[in-house]
Amino acid sequence: MPQLHNAFKRIGLIAKPDDPRLGGTLEKLCRYLHQRGHEVFADAVAASAIGGMEACDWMDMADQVDLAIVLGGDGTLLAAARRLADRKLPLVGINLGRLGFLVDISPARMCESLDAILQGQYRSDERFLLSARVGRQSPGLALNDVVLHKWNTVRMVEFETHVNNQLLEVQRSDGLIISTPTGSTAYALAGGGPLLEPSLDAIALVPICPHRLSNRPIVIHSESEIVVKVCGHTSAEHVRVTLDGQEEMVMAPGEHLVVSKHINPIQLFHPLDHSHYELLRVKLGWGVHPK
Repeated sequence: MPQLHNAFKRIGLIAKPDDPRLGGTLEKLCRYLHQRGHEVFADAVAASAIGGMEACDWMDMADQVDLAIVLGGDGTLLAAARRLADRKLPLVGINLGRLGFLVDISPARMCESLDAILQGQYRSDERFLLSARVGRQSPGLALNDVVLHKWNTVRMVEFETHVNNQLLEVQRSDGLIISTPTGSTAYALAGGGPLLEPSLDAIALVPICPHRLSNRPIVIHSESEIVVKVCGHTSAEHVRVTLDGQEEMVMAPGEHLVVSKHINPIQLFHPLDHSHYELLRVKLGWGVHPK
């Protein structure tokens, strides 16, 4: 049995709710971690699936553990990243979802991959988040994207986009995707945006179904401040802002959306053989030679 790596004595488990595959994977994982001598903490979902474990709140867990293992899909990891971003807690993803750009370890390879990671043999991947603020509301975080989109109307919305106090464009469209490199393989990709290498200090602004064909995606520096102002015949009640497609912010009349790079990044741990380009080939079907 490999020796316990001093950096990762306490392990936290964060799990996707209502997944029928969760119980068996968690039991196998807990047995493996306990055999290695790790102290294991579980969130409410994981504790319920395992049985016999005390549930731990995510934030309390983050104060006690050295590493968090996320079991689920990319959505589960996105939620964990937003809540734990300021705790500087490394995350490892076990893929119980479908695409799995972020949670890249399969249950079949789970113990093999964790053997190396828990011995300090891993590839560290730092990803920045976006901070979004609407009016005087508390800022929210997004690892993938901040999206301003139309709401409760069939009409396009009109808005101005300002970058570092300079007017970039005025457009009529279904909205705007403000994407990190992490999110460039998500909604921004579906909207025709560019794929960004994860380590780039860049943000992609991708219009959603713009009225003018000249409204194209643009890539700007990650240190930029982006301000989006609703204008023209659009009222704030017909606009919403979503964070990673999971959290929503409502815009009142006269309020603007302000987006900037969050001060603290998150850290993902991958197996040493992890390759972003291989991931793209597999997930996007690029690896097949034409016949």
